[in-house]
Amino acid sequence: MHQGRVVYGAIEEVVFGHPAAAAIVAQMDRLGTRRAFLMVSGTLNRQTDEITRIKEALGARCAGLFDAMPAHTPREAVIAATNAAREAGADLIVTVGGGSITDGAKAVQLCLANGIDDVDGIERIRVHKGVAPEMNAPSVRQISVPTTIAGGEFSAIAGVTDLRTHVKQMLRHPLTVPRATILDPAITVHTPECLFLSTGIRAVDHCVEAICSNETHPYADAQSVKGLAMLADALPRVKADPADLDARMDAQIGTWLSMGALSAGVPMGASHGIGYVLGAAFDVPHGYTSCIMLPAVMRWNARDNAERQMIVAAAMGYPGHNAADVLDAFIRSLGMPRSLSDVRVSPEHFDAIAEQAMRTNWIPRNPRKIDGPAQLREILLLAA
Repeated sequence: MHQGRVVYGAIEEVVFGHPAAAAIVAQMDRLGTRRAFLMVSGTLNRQTDEITRIKEALGARCAGLFDAMPAHTPREAVIAATNAAREAGADLIVTVGGGSITDGAKAVQLCLANGIDDVDGIERIRVHKGVAPEMNAPSVRQISVPTTIAGGEFSAIAGVTDLRTHVKQMLRHPLTVPRATILDPAITVHTPECLFLSTGIRAVDHCVEAICSNETHPYADAQSVKGLAMLADALPRVKADPADLDARMDAQIGTWLSMGALSAGVPMGASHGIGYVLGAAFDVPHGYTSCIMLPAVMRWNARDNAERQMIVAAAMGYPGHNAADVLDAFIRSLGMPRSLSDVRVSPEHFDAIAEQAMRTNWIPRNPRKIDGPAQLREILLLAA
């Protein structure tokens, strides 16, 4: 008999296929907010007219703008954005950009609510040993216009990097998830191909690790399997024709579905656990960590979950094939990196990576039990 608990989060709306600028205005009208603080991609702001278009649509309701959030969401940038949003008297944060900006705004919400104005203050709100501390709930919430497809806009979890220790730390509160997400495929055409496609593999990773989890259930499977099928179909179409907005929309909806299992309580596994470390310690982009680690994790786990892995291969259009081989070929066909050596991570680093990954939240939930760093080193060697 299935057992579980599905918690419906604080997402109110997902708007898809409508132009971002008009959709943001409509959301502000719905929410009754008057002072939007924009946290946006610096590249989009400086090299396209997309942000100007949004600012013009908002008019006097644009209270300020921050466009300096680096990859992996460092604490320093979170504090800079928090102080700017506080100064602007923001009553809403609007993000336009990738996962680092989305996560940054989640952290800003918590910093605003808890009076945090320096990097050390983040220590008070971060998750310790899997437990989020008591804190004030955010009152200045967020709406998100994602330009990549890793899916963070559907999650109440943020990753923020402590640059002193090179460790990515988790922040979590039910109300940090954006109140609304706007999926506009047209705004993603500016995203570099490698970034769009690699974050698409991050979404694939969400689907695959959920399907293969020992803790999954039919409600989660329905979203993960459909999401994986949509991503497997859409990503090659985007690569073949970057101007294909239908393909981009399918990839965005596949990503939305990819987050369903996680929000329904199904944990991720070793691909995500190792990926956290590779991102924080070696500056490997999140999408690339999934491109490199997911097939290796599947190979290592296959001893214990071969039946679930068959569902993965079938969803990707290759019933009866080895799922790790299918994923490997698919990721290669998109031109993505496939080994740790491709991102300048060598075996001399494996012991340190394994030690650090053991401290992440996902390693204990991997479907094949991981007892210690030696087993993580086996996985890393499969990805070398």
